[in-house]
Amino acid sequence: MNFSFRTYLLCSVLLFLGGQSMAQNEVLFDKATAAYNAGNYEETISIYTQILEAGEHSASLYFNLGNAYYKQNEIAPSIYYYEKALLLKPGDPETLNNLAYARNMTLDDITPIPEPDLERLYKGILFSLTMNAWAYAGIFFMLLFVGTYLFFLGSGRPNRKRAGLISSGIALALALFCTGFAYLRYRTYEETQPAIIFKREITVRSEPNLQSSPVFLLHEGAKVEVKDSLDIWLKIQLADGQTGWAEGDALRLLKDF
Repeated sequence: MNFSFRTYLLCSVLLFLGGQSMAQNEVLFDKATAAYNAGNYEETISIYTQILEAGEHSASLYFNLGNAYYKQNEIAPSIYYYEKALLLKPGDPETLNNLAYARNMTLDDITPIPEPDLERLYKGILFSLTMNAWAYAGIFFMLLFVGTYLFFLGSGRPNRKRAGLISSGIALALALFCTGFAYLRYRTYEETQPAIIFKREITVRSEPNLQSSPVFLLHEGAKVEVKDSLDIWLKIQLADGQTGWAEGDALRLLKDF
């Protein structure tokens, strides 16, 4: 009895604190919106940063931060937060549109290696949803499979049994498809480490030391893929296949939450 009361009390306190935090974040969101509409972008960024420091992460928060930095002509942070928004809400047209505008202000012209049509189609489907969204879809279709299969078992008429069997087969196939794509999305997320260059200009070198020969230059806002690390150095790869070593403090990893 005492244990139950303590548990109830603890849950009540946690729910109350959670509600207080959400209410406070909503107030801060409203203040940030008002500051943005008034053209006070520094205050907007400061308020959104407070929300981030409180542990709030959402696509809309990152998108709004990207907009505020873009208005300040701070290219690297704007691209960084647009990219983070797309990690949580892939394929969002508004974010993609604003990201394209921000990328137009970068100095580096990096042409991605052309992909076969089949691979491009596969990636388009895979990245159309987040890992969690694929997993939820898999759970939904699995529950649908159970329901339709029970309908098949309980039906007496041949037509209904046939419909139940076909429906359960389709639901099972979709459940396996979505679950498989959730796993592939997870593998892709774990195996990739994108980052954005934050320094105005950096020299990418052939080896992880200052004495090695320069390979190419990169400028703020460029997106790279981190492949390896050694002390303060990171091995990076561009979308066009070029690789080299850059000092770690020159860039920020996108998956830091």
